[in-house]
Amino acid sequence: MKKLDREFYNRDSILVAKELLGKVLVHEIGGQRISAGIVEAEAYMGVEDKAAHSYGGRRTSRVEVMYGDPGFSYIFMIYGMHNCFNVVTSEKGTPQAVLIRAAEPLEGTEWMAQQRFGKSYEQLTKAQRRGLTDGPGKLCRALSLDRSFNGMDLCGNEVYVEEGEGRDFKIVTAKRVGIDYAEEAKDYPWRFYIDGNEYVSVK
Repeated sequence: MKKLDREFYNRDSILVAKELLGKVLVHEIGGQRISAGIVEAEAYMGVEDKAAHSYGGRRTSRVEVMYGDPGFSYIFMIYGMHNCFNVVTSEKGTPQAVLIRAAEPLEGTEWMAQQRFGKSYEQLTKAQRRGLTDGPGKLCRALSLDRSFNGMDLCGNEVYVEEGEGRDFKIVTAKRVGIDYAEEAKDYPWRFYIDGNEYVSVK
């Protein structure tokens, strides 16, 4: 499948978030492909978005990658233990990003099972299989994506996003999750997910 190019990411975060649904996140590691189809994403709109790390023009070493070119990864940690994978969007100097909240396992399920539960995929319960990648922290753990991948060029050959199969689906629009601190921004309908997909983190 065709890899997404720089121009795909060089657009408004809301548009990119919607169009990332159905695309495939790939991590090539240990001589194999680990991949998952993106089913849920949230847009963060930068300096005017009170839920964004770059709100108000905040510019620290943590968020600096968002001020750079589009099509790079922005990975941050929450609760001191869970990594969250984002793609940097919009033009250089406009610090927007899209959080990948959930995905559907495609390739490398044995790898994912070991990373998440320390056992083979066959040994997983139905709930554990569904829980492999149905949240941002779970997704990063399953695909072995941590802070060491922050700032990686997603147009490269190690971590990237492919076009996917182009299946038809309905997109649901909803409020973003876990940002109650963001005042009016907590109610912005900037979370998008594939209707009916079992791996969506919050229905």
